[in-house]
Amino acid sequence: MGYTTVIKPKNKLFEVDLKEIWRYRDLFSMFVKRDIITQYKQTILGPAWFFIQPALTTIMYMVVFGGIAGISTDGLPQPLFYLSGIVCWQYFADCLNKTSSTFTTNQGIFGKVYFPRLIVPLSTVTSNLVRMGIQFLLFLAVYIYYLIVGASVAPNAYALLIPVLILMLAGLSLGFGIIISSMTTKYRDLTILFTFIVQLWMYATPVIYPLSTMSPKRQWIMALNPVTSILETFKYGTMGVGTFSWGMLGYSFAFMVVLLAIGIVVFNKVQRSFMDTV
Repeated sequence: MGYTTVIKPKNKLFEVDLKEIWRYRDLFSMFVKRDIITQYKQTILGPAWFFIQPALTTIMYMVVFGGIAGISTDGLPQPLFYLSGIVCWQYFADCLNKTSSTFTTNQGIFGKVYFPRLIVPLSTVTSNLVRMGIQFLLFLAVYIYYLIVGASVAPNAYALLIPVLILMLAGLSLGFGIIISSMTTKYRDLTILFTFIVQLWMYATPVIYPLSTMSPKRQWIMALNPVTSILETFKYGTMGVGTFSWGMLGYSFAFMVVLLAIGIVVFNKVQRSFMDTV
């Protein structure tokens, strides 16, 4: 008995066929494993880089921003403050950079085999969760050390929002990424420009400084960045220090939902004919 697969064009721009994505779950798993294995393939230290990169970045921030620039860490130990921001921001930035090149990076396989194109950016967001999980263990190790030595860190019930915060980071990076990826099929200059924008974006996010050191007016401006409230909530929930607001967090969540909706529409529109322009 033979099987027949019928491939039909999408009639609606705002459409995500979850059943079809589920049918290709084995391919999704393969992409996730590929991303994890190939990232540090043929390196001497291998997965140890998951720990080394945030550790070295933390040390650099302590020397440059904490030591030379003298930027406040809201009374928190510098390693803990910087590491908390690095873990969250690095996940967001990695997902954003990789999903933003979905079409151009995978044009070879997209032109030969059919499968739901959305699987590729989804697998990128998922595989980066492994890296974030490992780095979060490093944060926990440093966190426990400072708890033992009696540092002024106080976790609270808002720490239970961490899974939601990670989901929001994933959603924002996926939304921005697939929109940029759709645009770079026609305008390759955006790839270079966007890489530069992501680097600057970090300085517009409270990674190396606390939001509480700013005036209320500047805090309001910073809150327009949807990643701001996520990082501040993470710090507030885990260490009891930071600027938490349900309004700011609700804004970021609504921003994510709208962004994903726009991203899906743009992605579905571009994937119909991107092989003609890529």
